[in-house]
Amino acid sequence: MTGMAAGALALPPGTRLVPFWNGAITPIPSADKRQLADAALGAARSAGASYADVRIGRYLNQFVTSRETKIQNVTNLESYGVGVRVIADGAWGFAASSEVTPDSVARTARLAVTVAKANAKLQAEPVQLAPQKGYGEVSWRSPIEKNAFDVPLKEKADLLLAAADSGLKSGAKYLQGLLFLVNEQKYFASTDGSYIDQDIHRIWPAFLAVAVDTSSGKFEERFSLSTPTGRGWEYLSGRPDDKMKGPPGTEVTLYGDSYDMIEDAAQAGRTARRKSKAKSVTAGKYDLVLEPSHLWLTIHESVGHPLELDRVLGYEANYAGTSFATLDKWRSKSFKYGADIVTLFADKTQPHSLGAVGYDDEGVATKRWDLVKNGILVNYQAIRDQVHVIGESESQGCCYADSWSSIQFQRMPNVSLAPGAAQLTPAELIGQVDRGVYIVGNGSFSIDQQRYNFQFGGQLFYEIKKGKIVGMLRDVAYQSNTQEFWNSCAGICDQRDYRLGGSFFDGKGQPPQISAVSHGCATARFNGVNVLNTARKI
Repeated sequence: MTGMAAGALALPPGTRLVPFWNGAITPIPSADKRQLADAALGAARSAGASYADVRIGRYLNQFVTSRETKIQNVTNLESYGVGVRVIADGAWGFAASSEVTPDSVARTARLAVTVAKANAKLQAEPVQLAPQKGYGEVSWRSPIEKNAFDVPLKEKADLLLAAADSGLKSGAKYLQGLLFLVNEQKYFASTDGSYIDQDIHRIWPAFLAVAVDTSSGKFEERFSLSTPTGRGWEYLSGRPDDKMKGPPGTEVTLYGDSYDMIEDAAQAGRTARRKSKAKSVTAGKYDLVLEPSHLWLTIHESVGHPLELDRVLGYEANYAGTSFATLDKWRSKSFKYGADIVTLFADKTQPHSLGAVGYDDEGVATKRWDLVKNGILVNYQAIRDQVHVIGESESQGCCYADSWSSIQFQRMPNVSLAPGAAQLTPAELIGQVDRGVYIVGNGSFSIDQQRYNFQFGGQLFYEIKKGKIVGMLRDVAYQSNTQEFWNSCAGICDQRDYRLGGSFFDGKGQPPQISAVSHGCATARFNGVNVLNTARKI
């Protein structure tokens, strides 16, 4: 969380610190943005562009952080500018400016064309851009109930302090809290004939509780079980119907459509203290039962990243690596990515997910498509200038830029594990396990540059014996490779247990960009996975 707040200092040009927001933040009128967009598109055409798009973006962030019973910091950021992307002489060009006037955006568009023509001299083959219909004037807004930016700062501070008080009283020695709010006001226009206005909201309440065993001097941490989400302030309502008790023996409350930060902090204090007294796991083979607040990260690293087509093609090799899931495996139409019950899909339309938008950053309507169907690799994630490689004629709508000053490129959509078809609860799934470990929450992880060999930790670990949870464990991590792991999947709970996890900070590209992405799943079982003991030997 400290790194996240510090990351706010790495700001694009045109970003300013805002002392205080008072009341609603009014988006820029669409008529004004259309005038600016037309100035850019017209200038690009006149300079020789065969295609052009323009993104006018206003990005608002708010960080509120606390430490124990004190509010440490409130940071408000606003970034506003325009980015223009063009094709000229068969090559891409891009330019951006924080000066948003008709004359400036026209100059920016002409500069983008100049860049494209220079690139064309070094490019062996012209860009192959999939056709895209224009939508005219359309708009989309995150389906929120209450804009978190409208909530008084005092209410936010009071919530963080109440959560801290709850955690400290229940056994935590230290507790750091965070509220992170995001609003992206994005306007896209292109020579295809689209004028798309979108208002996107995301929120993340989080904390880190630390308990200390004074007799041994050892400490244990427990991170919040919240998830970053495409909701408004209503996510923090803690509605009783949105809570579910973890399986018997865990004393954990799991959260769905809303989150109770105060209750979770109290449980964090207790469970962090219990972790310090839990027995250390015995290394060996176990059946793992992975809860959605944990499994989302394994999906992200072992499915989301290796199935990005630009990564498969080697475009990310210098920075983030390549992929084991090469085109020959896809072309075979028989590569067993996972067990028969495993279907993994991409979907940027999932309500309240971090990746949910109506249209991506090159004006393509978002959709759902399968990546792995009944265990077989069937597709990748691709955008307009990539889909010809996999024989498709239209983009999958997963192009994104993290700022008006960044060029858009292929980014991970929400990638999720489909729930099981037969009715199955987590308790029933655990009841089928003779020797295993139930894992809640995500922890440290490591995965190789091809997204194949990996190791994952977690937050909370519970020992399963003969179908029952018998106590808490510590020092647990599991080790496998992507194909072996997903082929060991032996059970998936049904839709009732399906929940989203995710991250605000998925990094990719040079210069690096971050994006927000969710991953949904229900609790799932994986048989015979290698479990390590991570205890440090001093």
